[in-house]
Amino acid sequence: MRNIKLIIVGISGAKAVALGALGAHYLKSKLATGLITPDQLNGFDTAVKYQMYHTLAMLALILMARHISHKFISWAYWCFFTGMVLFSGSLYFLCTRNLLGAEGLRVLGPVTPIGGLFFIAGWVLLALLGFKKTQASA
Repeated sequence: MRNIKLIIVGISGAKAVALGALGAHYLKSKLATGLITPDQLNGFDTAVKYQMYHTLAMLALILMARHISHKFISWAYWCFFTGMVLFSGSLYFLCTRNLLGAEGLRVLGPVTPIGGLFFIAGWVLLALLGFKKTQASA
């Protein structure tokens, strides 16, 4: 049986590393052209960091679910995933819109904090799990 959650974690981790390299090398080289600003490069780096942090958190949740059975673990996982798509995804596009020739992507601005709220919700669910009686898995 395929483990879709683990597949997502693997792809997300690989994507974070690849986009981190893109930012550190290609995007950094575009600073002199003015197609990307230092603030945009910093925002792109923030997106990569948050994606990697939450990818690792999702992996931890997968491992935790092997020992603790509670719906909050799955809910936190999907909050982190949604947060990555909205927060990191919108930042990737917002920070590279000049390079992409897509100023219209500016409309994604309000999406970023919504993604941040999903990150917060995932962490709150994890904290709430500490208050719940959980059933240990075999």
